[in-house]
Amino acid sequence: MGDSDLIAAARRARECAHADFSSFKVGAALEANDGTVITGCNIENATYGLTVCAERVAMFKALSEGHRTFRRIVVVADTEAPTPPCGACRQILWEFGGDLEVILANLHRETGRHTLSNLFPLPFDKSLL
Repeated sequence: MGDSDLIAAARRARECAHADFSSFKVGAALEANDGTVITGCNIENATYGLTVCAERVAMFKALSEGHRTFRRIVVVADTEAPTPPCGACRQILWEFGGDLEVILANLHRETGRHTLSNLFPLPFDKSLL
């Protein structure tokens, strides 16, 4: 799958977001090593504390469907500036995806491209246990 297809998948996922409180919709598209694309969107609730970000939804769906190795993830939000994964998402992406390529985009264009290790330079993982 090409970059533009993966970005389009994240944009479509964003449309399913449940963001009634913040109105900040985010979509993600995670590509497994076998080429399967698993999408996710943010899902908010009234407490905010139980809200789940698009990146974690995509990763948890992928894991629950049996995927274990991943290439990259796209994160899309309706912002001009790049919108990188939050700290909790970086932790989950690192633990289950390793040093993924992270592509950031908005509704019109790509806004950034990073490796997860660049965004999360000193991760906590099982090697520290």
